[in-house]
Amino acid sequence: MTASQLPELSGKVALVTGASRGIGYGIAEALVARGDRVVITGRGEDALKEAVETLGSDRAIYVAGKAHDEAHQAAAVERTMEAFGRVDFLVNNAGTNPVFGPIAELDLNVARKVFETNVVSALGFAQQTWKAWQSENGGAIVNIASVAGLAPSPFIGAYGISKAAMINMTVQLAHEFAPKVRVNAIAPAVVKTKFAQALYEGREEEAAAAYPLARLGVPADIGGAAAFLTSQQSDWITGQTLVVDGGIFLNAGVA
Repeated sequence: MTASQLPELSGKVALVTGASRGIGYGIAEALVARGDRVVITGRGEDALKEAVETLGSDRAIYVAGKAHDEAHQAAAVERTMEAFGRVDFLVNNAGTNPVFGPIAELDLNVARKVFETNVVSALGFAQQTWKAWQSENGGAIVNIASVAGLAPSPFIGAYGISKAAMINMTVQLAHEFAPKVRVNAIAPAVVKTKFAQALYEGREEEAAAAYPLARLGVPADIGGAAAFLTSQQSDWITGQTLVVDGGIFLNAGVA
């Protein structure tokens, strides 16, 4: 979408973590496409700059840093408020999965890192946006979980456990932040991103064949779901996890 094709500003502002590429970028793109302004975060400044240039520098800004760093969390929310004066929506997308193997052999320091990035950082961002804007003015939070948090996930067990924790955190926050702020989660199956590349690279056709809808996900699929969960059309939805999986769970238990 070119600058001349962008819609009028909606007046709403979103903070999307881990959004220099992949699912996070797809979400930021969907929100900009409907007229929101966005603040994106990530570790790589060059990738963030490129993403902002594509999204539109009049619609998007970035704050570089590590998601689990409390100072970065505070700085991202502070920069959002300085630039736009509000933070209506928070999308917690930043995540990590640095290990592949059985949890019986998992280095506990790695487990701690996974939880710090995937769960504790999301809580930190939620606390920051709540204090800065949402407690008085309302809004919505969307946590990007995973189908790995809903069922056993061989060889990515630490990741799956962290996403199960994120799903439970979603209902806890939804209960505590109501009625001002709605909090929901999205649980994607395999989406074609660099993050998930190991799950389909070199065997995409085979991987897609397992899905009733006959393809893997793309970031825009999750962007559309996030746009819905931060829209007026979802005003009576909170504490829910929307599974966006191409129908893969339909095959559960099928012989």
